[in-house]
Amino acid sequence: MMKNKKKETRKRIFDWPLLARIFAFAKPYAGKFYLSIVLALLLAMVSPLRPMMINLTLKRVNASGATGSQMVLDFLLWISLLQVGLLLAETAMRFFFSYTTSWLGHRVVKDMRVKVYEKVLSYNLKQYDKTPIGTLTTRTINDIESINDIFSEGMVPILADFLSIVAILSAMFYTNWQLTLVCIIPFPILIMATYFFKESVNKSFINVRNAIAALNAFVQEHLSGMQIIQAFTAEKREQERFEAINRKHRDANIQAIFAYSVFFPVVEIVLAFSMGILVWFAAKDAYQLNQEQAVQVAGNIVSFILLLNLLFRPLRVIADKFNVLQMGMVAGERVLAVLDNADVLTDAPGARDMKIRGKIEFRHVGFHYTDGHPVISDLNFKLNEGETLAIVGHTGSGKSTIISLINRLYQHQAGEILVDGLPIEAFTINSLRAGMAVVLQDVFLFPGSVHDNVTLRDPSISRQEVVEAAKLIGIHAFIEQLPGGYDYDVMERGSTLSMGQRQLLSFIRALLFNPAILILDEATSSVDTHSEQLIQQAISVLTKGRTSIVVAHRLSTIRQATQILVMEQGKRVEMGKHEELLALGGKYAQMISLQQQKNGE
Repeated sequence: MMKNKKKETRKRIFDWPLLARIFAFAKPYAGKFYLSIVLALLLAMVSPLRPMMINLTLKRVNASGATGSQMVLDFLLWISLLQVGLLLAETAMRFFFSYTTSWLGHRVVKDMRVKVYEKVLSYNLKQYDKTPIGTLTTRTINDIESINDIFSEGMVPILADFLSIVAILSAMFYTNWQLTLVCIIPFPILIMATYFFKESVNKSFINVRNAIAALNAFVQEHLSGMQIIQAFTAEKREQERFEAINRKHRDANIQAIFAYSVFFPVVEIVLAFSMGILVWFAAKDAYQLNQEQAVQVAGNIVSFILLLNLLFRPLRVIADKFNVLQMGMVAGERVLAVLDNADVLTDAPGARDMKIRGKIEFRHVGFHYTDGHPVISDLNFKLNEGETLAIVGHTGSGKSTIISLINRLYQHQAGEILVDGLPIEAFTINSLRAGMAVVLQDVFLFPGSVHDNVTLRDPSISRQEVVEAAKLIGIHAFIEQLPGGYDYDVMERGSTLSMGQRQLLSFIRALLFNPAILILDEATSSVDTHSEQLIQQAISVLTKGRTSIVVAHRLSTIRQATQILVMEQGKRVEMGKHEELLALGGKYAQMISLQQQKNGE
C-alpha cells in the first residue's frame, strides 16, 4: 500500500491534465507565458558562451605569437567588451525571466482566488455543515498561494534549468568530449544524493504543512473559546497540548534543515571531485607538451572549471524545485476539487427576477440532510400576504429548517414550496432572497462600523435612511451615545455590544432592506427582560404590513400571531390561533402550561 502511495505521489508531479487545467488560468496572459519560455531558451544558450569565449581568447592570443601586438590588444579589447555585453544581457534576461514568472504566478493566483471564492459563495449551505471553515480558508488562501510556486519556482524555472544543463553539457562535449566524460564520472553520486534529498525534503514539507494546519486550527479554536479555558482553569493543559503540536512543527522543520545541510555539502564535494579529476586528466602529460598545446590545455581547464560551476548551479536547486512543484500540484489538486464541487445552488431553467408580495404555501414538503433521516415530513401550511405565522416545537422538531427551505438555503427533496402561487424555483435566487430578511438568534456582526453592519456596505443606503430606521426600531439614542455614533467599530462578531444590542442592530438591517417576507428565528430567546421589551417593540414595527414567520422560544411573545404551527419530529401536529390551540388541550396547551410553571406564573 505504501508503494502505491509513493507511486501516486510521483505520478502527481507529472499529472499533465492537472497541470493543463492550472495553466489554463494563464491563458489571458499567454504573451507573458511565451515570453518566459523564450527567455528560458535564450538564457540556456547564453550561459556557456562566456567560458567558451575565455577559452577562445587564450587560444587566439597564443596563436598570434605576439602578445604585445596591436592586433592582440584590439582583440582583447573587443572580446572584453563582448564579455561585458553578454554579462549585462544575461543579467537583464534573468531579471525579466524572474519578474515575468513571478508576475504570471501572482496574476494566476489572483484570478484563481476570485474563482474559488465565487464558487464558495455559491455552495449549497450543507457544504458548510460538513466542511470545516478552516479547510475552506486554507484552500482559498494557503493552497492557492502554493500554486504561485508552480510558475515562479516550478514548471518554467525547471524547464529553464534543464535547458541550461543541456546547453552547458553540449558546450562541454563540443569543446572536448574526453574531458566532459571525465568530469561527469562523479555524477552517479550526485544523482543518488539528489534523489534521497528530494524524498526527504518532500516528506518533511508534508509534515510541516500538516503541522502548520494543526497549529492554525488549534490557535483559532482556542482563541475563540478562551473564555471557557480561563473559566475552567484549563490554561496549563491547553498550553501542554499546544507545546506538543509546536514540537511536531519544529521537528518537521529540523528534518528539512538536516536534509539541506547534508545535500549542499555533498554537491560541493562532487563539484570539487569533478574539478580535481578534470585538472589531473588534462594536466597529467603537460610536461610533454609544447607551448601551444600547453596553452590549449590551460584554456580547456579554465573554461571547463567555469562550465562546471555553471552546470552545478541548476543541479543544486533542481531537486528543491521539484519538491516545490509537487507541493504546488498537491495544492492545485485541492483547489480544483473546490472548483469541481457540483453541490451548488443555481437558478432553475426559466427562473426570472420577480418581486415578491409575500404569500407562502407548503405542499407535502419533505427534506433530509442525510438519506434515511427525514427532518421535515409531508408538511402542509398556507400563509397569506401580510399574515404572521409562529412556529413552535421542541429542539430538533424542524423549526429552523422550515425557514432555511423558504429562502432556498437548502433545497427540499419532496413536495412544493410556493411563493405568491409560484414554485420558489420560478424565482431567481437573488430575487427570492432580496424579498426576504432573516433575523437570527445568534446575530453575526462583521468588524467595522455600525453603519457598515446594518447596510452591509450597500452604497445605495444613505446615512439618513439608517438614522430613520434606527429611530423606528428605538435604538437611535443608544447608537448616538456610542463613541463615534454610527461610525463606532463593533469589533469582531460585535464583541463590544450586548446580545440585545446586536439583536436590535439586526432589526435595523432587516428594516433597511424593506422585505416582503420577514423571518425571525428565536430573536428573543437569549436576551434580558428589558432588551426583550425593546425587541418586541421592534418586532411590532417590522412585522407591520409584512408576511412574517416567527420561530418562537418564549411562547408568551406569539399570542397575536395569525396562525401558530406546532412541530414535532419534523411533522405538523397542530395549527391554528392561540385560543383555538389552547381549547384543543393538545401539544401546544402542554407547552404553554410547562412554560408557565417554569416561570412561576
